[in-house]
Amino acid sequence: MSLFQTVQTPALTYEQPLGLFINNEFIKGVDGKTFETINPHNEKPIVAVHEGAEEDVNIAVKAARSALNGEWKQVTPSERGRLLTRLADFLERDIETLAAIEALDNGKGVTMAKGDVISGFGRTAGAAIAAHMDIDKVAFTGSTLVGRQIMKSAADSNLKKVTLELGGKSPNIVLPDANLDEAIEWVNLGIFFNHGQCCCAGSRILVHEAVYEKFLQLFKKRAEQNKVGDPFNTETFQGPQVSQIQYDRIMSYIKDGKGAGAKVVTGGDRHGSEGYYIQPTIFADVTEDMTIVKEEIFGPVCTVQKVRSEEEAIRVANDTNYGLAAAVHTTNINTAIRVSNAIKAGTVWVNNYNTLHYQMPFGGFKESGVGRELGSYALENYTEVKTVRVHLSQS
Repeated sequence: MSLFQTVQTPALTYEQPLGLFINNEFIKGVDGKTFETINPHNEKPIVAVHEGAEEDVNIAVKAARSALNGEWKQVTPSERGRLLTRLADFLERDIETLAAIEALDNGKGVTMAKGDVISGFGRTAGAAIAAHMDIDKVAFTGSTLVGRQIMKSAADSNLKKVTLELGGKSPNIVLPDANLDEAIEWVNLGIFFNHGQCCCAGSRILVHEAVYEKFLQLFKKRAEQNKVGDPFNTETFQGPQVSQIQYDRIMSYIKDGKGAGAKVVTGGDRHGSEGYYIQPTIFADVTEDMTIVKEEIFGPVCTVQKVRSEEEAIRVANDTNYGLAAAVHTTNINTAIRVSNAIKAGTVWVNNYNTLHYQMPFGGFKESGVGRELGSYALENYTEVKTVRVHLSQS
């Protein structure tokens, strides 16, 4: 089996690597096993790629450790920063190919994928690492890049650092003095961005009773304007769900919501007859004990709850095991600060949603994770601080 295969998309033709990328080259898996990746737009196979087994992981770790203790150990922080910035340049150079791969593999709209490809990690990490003094100029305190370790169970490990950015059931609060036209746009983006497959999706929308009915009317109209379809159509906002498994999972939640007595404002069914497409779905008249209100759906499905006061909105917002993100829509800055401070979440947006920036830390409270990604705080998870105390006097 060749380690590369030509793949043709509506946007371009490119060579798709099929092997595992270890020690700066593509190689076959030790077991020789492959698995097909499926195009969620038409449910047809794209390519078969090599499957990594435990031994492949060991080989990759050995190669990484060898590099860390070898040439990389002699590379100064400023040079490491330059290399990461150079990597960001390469991402920008190949944005068309990378966006096409993203759209083909997980159904993300190609226009949106282009904006997501450049994550900024190369720029922000490069600048932050370069800000440290070079190793040969530091006498007693320095940092060593150790690399990221994702571990399912830190308790059973040898105390490697872990950062976990997990799920969420994020509240999106609309207060009576909010600019409803603007709030609707942000609420729509907050839940239907990336087909709802977003860890910080604003899936619990809490609306003050004074504007509840009007909000539902406007939100229904806006959601039905979202263009659902082929991710390679530049006008597409919502593509297919990533897999059959995820499609079935989301549809089971929709079925559960209907059975529990929640009102379907719009959507609630499959979109089209081919591909893993689901209609943008809004549930209203929900109660706090419903499964669709409590559990993360990870799809284009949201609930709208009526609240009678700011205090109730805060209580309901915090009534969850999660704490990844939240938002509050209001034209009163004092209200915005008061509510933001009261919500237990790692990120709180005011009059916007999903506006991530690579210089701002991102992570969750409670069961939404440990540690932070992005910004200078993220580097703390990749570095170790060493103290060297030298006694010079001879008293």
